[in-house]
Amino acid sequence: MSGHERTAALAAALAKGERAQLARFDLSRYDLAKTILIKANLYSVKMIETNLAEADLSWANLILANLTGADLTGANLSSTNLTGADLTGANLSRANLTGANLYMTHLTGTNLSRANLTGANLTGVDLTGADLTGANLTRTNLTGADLTGADLTGAVLTKVILIETKMSSIKFRRNDLAAA
Repeated sequence: MSGHERTAALAAALAKGERAQLARFDLSRYDLAKTILIKANLYSVKMIETNLAEADLSWANLILANLTGADLTGANLSSTNLTGADLTGANLSRANLTGANLYMTHLTGTNLSRANLTGANLTGVDLTGADLTGANLTRTNLTGADLTGADLTGAVLTKVILIETKMSSIKFRRNDLAAA
């Protein structure tokens, strides 16, 4: 597909919004703030340093996506599948990740401050050095996750699953640990 054809396909997919087919597209450094991509197929998409602030990506397929350094501030990622995705250094502050599947996702140095991760699957994720200040992790599965050096100050950890979770050098103050 030529560059012109890819641009036309991207424009058509974005105009459609829901269920857009953008698998394997390179959308790096695009400004897609407030874009509606509900149930979009973004399998293995490349969105390095892409602006997705306040975008609606609920129920989207972002399996193996590269979102390194992306801005997802306030984005809706509820029930989104991010299995194996790379969000290293991304900004997900105030993002809604309720019920999202982040199995084996790379979140090293990611900003998840005040994010809602209620009921999310974080099995095997790498949260090394991540900022989770004020995040809601209620009923989150962190089995086998690496939280080394993460900041969990003020995070809600109600009914969280912490089996074989690496938790060395974490910051941990003013937390709600009800039935953790």
